[in-house]
Formats: sequence, C-alpha cells, structure tokens
Amino acid sequence: MKGVVFLHAFPYSPRMWEAEMALLKTRLPVLAPHYLGLSLEEAARKVLSEMEEMGLERAVFVGLSMGGYLIFELFRKAPERFLGVVLSSTRAGPDSEEARQNRYALRERVLKEGVGFLPEVLLPGHLGRTTRETKPKVVEKAKELILEASPEAVAESLKALAERPDSTPLLPRMEVPALVLVGEEDTLTPPEEAKKMWKALPDGRMLILPETGHLANLENPKAFRTALLGFLSEFF
Repeated sequence: MKGVVFLHAFPYSPRMWEAEMALLKTRLPVLAPHYLGLSLEEAARKVLSEMEEMGLERAVFVGLSMGGYLIFELFRKAPERFLGVVLSSTRAGPDSEEARQNRYALRERVLKEGVGFLPEVLLPGHLGRTTRETKPKVVEKAKELILEASPEAVAESLKALAERPDSTPLLPRMEVPALVLVGEEDTLTPPEEAKKMWKALPDGRMLILPETGHLANLENPKAFRTALLGFLSEFF
C-alpha cells in the first residue's frame, strides 16, 4: 500500500497537519506520527513501526522544519520506503555553533520554567511578518499548539535538533521526486537555504510561497495545499 506520511515541526504535534489530513484521508492512506521528545533515530524507528502497523509499504514523506530533518534520518535508514519527498521550511545542514548553544540555553530554561514563555520566544521566527500583522487566528493557533507540548518533550527535542548530523551529503543520493517549499518571509530557513537543497537534489523542484513564513501550511494553506496536491498527483 502507498500513502502519505506527514512529519510535524518543533515544538508542535501532528495537529498542525489536521487540515491536510482531512483533505487527503478520503482519497488515500495518510499517517501523521507524534515524535516530540524523541531523538531523530527514535523518531525514525517510530515512523517506520507505525507504517508497518498500517500496512504502508512506501510513501511520499511531507516534512516541515524538524519534519524535514526526520526525513533525512528516515532516508538513511530506509530509502526503499520513499516514493517522494516534500521538504518544507527546512535545511540539510547542521546547526551553527551559536544556534546549537542557543538551543541548549532554551532547553535549560524550558526545564526550569515550562513552556509558558515559548510562544513569545518562538513565534516571531516561526511566523512571517504578514501573518503576525494580519492573521490573528493563525497566530493564536500556533500559540495554542506550542502550549500543548510538555516541557520534557520540548527539552529532549531541542537536544535532538542541536545534535543532528549534516545531511547535505545525502541530498545527491535522494533520487526520488522532491518538492522544496519555502515561505518568502521565512527567516529561519530562508529561500537561499531552500535553493541549495533544490540544486543538490537529483529530481528536485522548488516553490516560494508568498506572504508566508516558517509555518507554511498554517500561514498560507491555499498555496501550500495547491503545491502539495499537484506534487501528489504524480504518484496517486
């Protein structure tokens, strides 16, 4: 059986994919595992296990931000399970030393204070200017999703993100159709980063989504889903 596997961003949950899941579930098998708090290796094992339980042999993997990092880990472990990939708002390279130290510092603060302060810290980078200024419901939804996360899970994921390997050498080996999506207002993984991935992928294509920041599917759902459905039509 073939289907679609949605991989969520940090520090969110599969609830960020609710609309996409609802859109596709009447047409084809869909899966959205929850792996906040796991290392990338543990998360990959969990995804593959849930695919087995569902009878999903191969899939198009759709990963946003941390979900993209998990796609790379899954490809290392089980390239034969891939029909194609959607890499949204992500990068192949590792953290810089400064970014790594910032994650460790944030981890310590979360363990001490909980997640109440996180929306204030994360949302300016996670949401584009247009969203922050004109889409209060999206801002509220993102905030709500962050506050649902457990401090322990957030802390462990911060460690996993800080210690993730460089996946740049993997890109030329990913010989499956690949769609790279990036928001034009994304400051965390900007269009220049997306272009590097697109150029390194053997069968890549790329779209820049207008008036969109890092949380592309929540900020510009119409553009994101149009791109996704167009890409999926190559497989299903």
